[in-house]
Amino acid sequence: MYTRLVAATLILLFVLVTPVSAVTNGQPDTNNHYSFVGMVTFYNYDSTGGLVYLWRCSGALISKTVFLTAGHCTYDDVYKQQNAEVARVWFDWNLTDLSRPYLDPKGHKYYEGKPIANPEYIHGSGENGLVGFDTHDVGLVILKKPVKTVGLASLPSKYLVDTLPMNTEVTIVGYGVQYKLQTSGDPYYRWDGLRMRFVAPSLLIQSDDRISDEYLKLTANPAQGKGGTCFGDSGGPILLGGTNTVLGVNSFVTNSNCEGVTYSNRVDTYALAWINGYL
Repeated sequence: MYTRLVAATLILLFVLVTPVSAVTNGQPDTNNHYSFVGMVTFYNYDSTGGLVYLWRCSGALISKTVFLTAGHCTYDDVYKQQNAEVARVWFDWNLTDLSRPYLDPKGHKYYEGKPIANPEYIHGSGENGLVGFDTHDVGLVILKKPVKTVGLASLPSKYLVDTLPMNTEVTIVGYGVQYKLQTSGDPYYRWDGLRMRFVAPSLLIQSDDRISDEYLKLTANPAQGKGGTCFGDSGGPILLGGTNTVLGVNSFVTNSNCEGVTYSNRVDTYALAWINGYL
C-alpha cells in the first residue's frame, strides 16, 4: 500500500501542524467510485496577465458548478493576502504526467473557476497550539461551466457529526503524495506522488481538546490498517462510511510523517449555511 498525506504548508505549533496533502495507506480509485472528488490547482495573475501557479489541493463536487475544498487552499496567505484568483479542477482518477510534475497535466479536461474562502476564514499564527491553526477552514470554487460527467457529493444535515459515535467508519479521498523520498530535511520535500485519487478508511476518535467543536479528529495509524492525509490532500472530503455524504474537509495533520492524527474541518456546523448560499 502507498502512504499519502494532504498538506500545502508547514506550521510549527506546540506540535508540528501540517496542512494535509495526500491519503496515506490507501488504494487508487481505479473504479471511479469517487468520481466527484477532484484535484484542484490554484493561480494568481502576473503583471502580464499570465497565470502563476501557487499549489494544489483536493476537493469534492457538491453541485454541477460548486466544488468544496479547504479555506487555506483557496486563500493566498503567502503572496497577496486575498483569495487566489483562478482555480482549475480535474476529475480523472489518474493525472500522472511525469514530464510536467509541477505543471498542469496534459491530455486531461479541467474546469476553471473562481476560488472563495469562507468570509470567516482566519489563517492562524500557530502561537497558541492547535487551536491557533486555521479556523473556519472551508472554501469553494465556483466553476464557470457545469460538470456533467461525474457524480456529486452530498452535504450533511446540520450537526450530523454530533450524532455519530466514536469509531464511526469514514472514508478519506484525495490526490496527495503517496510515498516518501527521504527521511530528513524539510518535511514538505520528503514526499512525492503521482497525482492519483486515493481512498483509505479511517475512524472518528475522541477529541478532548479545544478544537473539537470545529474539527473532526481521525485516527491515521497505519498499524491498524487505517488511512490518513498528507501533502496535497487538503480540502479532500471526509465521507461518512459507505456514503457520499461529506462530514468535513481535510485540514491538517500533527505529524510531518503523516501518521498519528488527522484533523478535518466540519461542514455540518457554521459552514453549512454559507455553502448552501452558493447552491
